[in-house]
This record gives sequence, structure tokens and C-alpha cells, in this order.
Amino acid sequence: MTQVDIDELGPVDYMVVEFPPGASNFTGEMAAEIGRLVDAKLVRVLDILILQKDDNGSVEALEIDDFDQLDELRAAEAQLAELLAEEDVKNLANAMEPGTTAGVLVWENSWAAPFASAARRSGGQLVASGRIPVQAILASLEAEEALEGA
Repeated sequence: MTQVDIDELGPVDYMVVEFPPGASNFTGEMAAEIGRLVDAKLVRVLDILILQKDDNGSVEALEIDDFDQLDELRAAEAQLAELLAEEDVKNLANAMEPGTTAGVLVWENSWAAPFASAARRSGGQLVASGRIPVQAILASLEAEEALEGA
């Protein structure tokens, strides 16, 4: 990436999705959804990695080029920056359970890039960011309903 690209970069997020042994059902639906977000210019894919951990704990890291069924992501392939370092892969692999498969996605929130650039030009810098898991929101709503019902 050039300095201009970095200056115009929006917030970058990552997601790791782990699939228990025998529970993965890869139909291409996830790849199609990523392709839809890229086509809508909401995100720019920076890195995608598939990790497979066997029952003995050995891990194989695969790039999207290793999978024929990920055609929807081929359009985004030119945008890949391969941001994940070897140490990142080791840390992710250590967190995985034996026999599982995990997908790792790193993306730029393109929709937020103009605001992020304006903030940087104004002298601002991002000091905190986070995600609220859906499970936490549901638990909060359930707790609130329980209090109202009491």
C-alpha cells in the first residue's frame, strides 16, 4: 500500500470463525456474502486465511488460491494485502481446538474511510474501538425483560 492508500484507509477489523469437527457446511454462502459487500464498496478485503487443525494439533494454513469453490472472492484477490504475520497465525492456531477449521477475514471498512481520513486530517487519532457480540446484546435484552417482568 502507498502512503496515499494508508492516508485514505478506513478502520480495519478482523473476524475469526471456528467450525467444530464435522460441523462445517461450506456451501459458498459466506464467500458470496463477502463478494456482495466488496461489490457494494462497503468493505475492502485485506486478507483471508483458512486454518485447519488436525486431531494431533498440527495446523495447515491455506490461502484462498487453494480453494476452487471460492470464486466469489477471486474478484477481491487483487486487494489482498496479506496482513497476517506468521506470529498471528501461530496465536490463532493455539486458540483453536483440535479437529477444527477456522476462517480468518481481515477487512477495511471502506464506508468509514472518508470520515477516518477527515479525522486524521483534523489531527485526530482513533484511541478506542470495539465490537459488542450479538450474544451480549441478547443477554442484556433478556436481563432487561426479566427485570420488567419481576
